[in-house]
Parts: sequence; C-alpha cells; structure tokens
Amino acid sequence: MNEYLMHLLKKPQLSIMMVCLGNICRSPMAAAVLSNKTKDWTSPKIVVSSSGTGSWHIGDGPNEKSKLVWEEAGYVYEHIAQQFKEYMFNEQDLLLVMDKLNFQNLYSLTSNELHTQKIFYLKQFDASFDITDVENNHEDLEIPDPYYEPISAYQNVLQMVEKSVDGLLSFLRSGK
Repeated sequence: MNEYLMHLLKKPQLSIMMVCLGNICRSPMAAAVLSNKTKDWTSPKIVVSSSGTGSWHIGDGPNEKSKLVWEEAGYVYEHIAQQFKEYMFNEQDLLLVMDKLNFQNLYSLTSNELHTQKIFYLKQFDASFDITDVENNHEDLEIPDPYYEPISAYQNVLQMVEKSVDGLLSFLRSGK
C-alpha cells in the first residue's frame, strides 16, 4: 500500500481537493458528492474543495447541466470556480484529478516529493481499480469532460464520480 495514503489514515482531518480543467463541471460535481457523503463524518473530518487548472471560469458558478444532475441526485452544494495555484499543495492532503491533462498540469507545478505524492486520479479509488497501481492505463482512469455534451454525459460522469467517491470513503474507513 502507498505509504502516503496510509499516513493519511491516521489524520483526524483531511483536506481533499477535486481538480478538473475549468472547475465548472466535473470537480464541483465530485466535491458535491464527497461533501454530502461525509458531512456527518467526525473521524476523519473531511474538508472538501475543488479547483481547475485553467483560468477561463474563475468566479463563475457551476455549469448548469452539472449542477442540475447533482441536485437531481439529491446533493446540495454551492460552488464558485477557482484556479489551482501552487500554494494549494500545502493546504491539501489529497488532490484528486479527473484526467491525464489535469494530472500533468498539477505535476508540472510540483516543487517537492510531498506535492507529487498528493496527486491521484479520483477514479483510482473506484473499487474496480488498484489504488496503488500507477501503471494503469490513464484512459481507463479518466472521467471524461462532459462540457458541450448532452445531459446524459453529465449523468454518466455522476455515476463514475459516485463509484470513485464510494471507493475513496471505503478506503478511508478500512485502509483497503
């Protein structure tokens, strides 16, 4: 098992940031799911946020289709888009990215080994994947960007996010 992840299991509070490209579709949806599923957790307490690697949507609310899909699923979450900045590495315990481009963008900003240890694909926590297998095909680990797509694409993204978040929560509870 990854030493860094095992270290996190001992912390009383975890800060987890979801990261996508524009911070208006996937990462706020993932943050909505995680924050709702952990709102009553006390050990560890989970602090959830999200950001985007691009600057196009800073200050915007979530994509309408994305918000509609998470609200129809029963998740309550308010969101204003922000861009990921290097100082955020020091504020977060886990940075969960949606795709290879997000992974590469964050990795390019790392300045030390601890920063690199914090970056994972959200989908690595899906029970059908081995969390520690970094050799997985990156395409299999990606949650596709639904921007410009019909509502069904957002619903598909929500299903992937929910499976991945459930796997993350299982890991945080059991260490497996």
